[in-house]
Amino acid sequence: MRALTPIFAAAVLAMPLPAAADDITDALTSAIAAYEQGEITDALDEMAYAEQLLQRLQAQGLTAFLPEPLDGWTREIEDSSGKAAAFMGGGFLTEAAFTGPGRSFTVTLMADNPMVMQMGGMLGNRAMMAMMGDILRINGETFVNQEGEVMGLIGGRVLVQASGGEVDEMVAHLEQIDFDALQGFGQ
Repeated sequence: MRALTPIFAAAVLAMPLPAAADDITDALTSAIAAYEQGEITDALDEMAYAEQLLQRLQAQGLTAFLPEPLDGWTREIEDSSGKAAAFMGGGFLTEAAFTGPGRSFTVTLMADNPMVMQMGGMLGNRAMMAMMGDILRINGETFVNQEGEVMGLIGGRVLVQASGGEVDEMVAHLEQIDFDALQGFGQ
């Protein structure tokens, strides 16, 4: 059992430290202390808490990829955005509502979710996408317009979806997303 202590210590030391101490390093340090005292349940609780905080941090990074509103539009990021999507089987989810002159639509980004991974077979296959709707190219990425809902799979792991608005306006907003950087989200 003592062999795991250096692993926990290495995990704590390898983490970038934005401040002298934060909730994540505190939880990991508490997990090590609990483990060393033989309090396995407490150690597991602290590790679970640290994992939750790390997932929240990673999910907030996904929110940064939501496009900025174009001139004449506003963007409101959903309160639940930037959180782990545990209720959907895991992964991360963020969403924003865009409102313009008498119109609105939403953009949703969902990453590393089992449901999204299963959609890879459809959204990664142009022939299947053509059966779903009109194929669109946005900054070199393939999307499908399925009756006014625009969606594409970036890097086989991030679903980008825009719905509820005029296709050309949604596409104009999606064109602002750095899809190359989005592929590497959280890695």
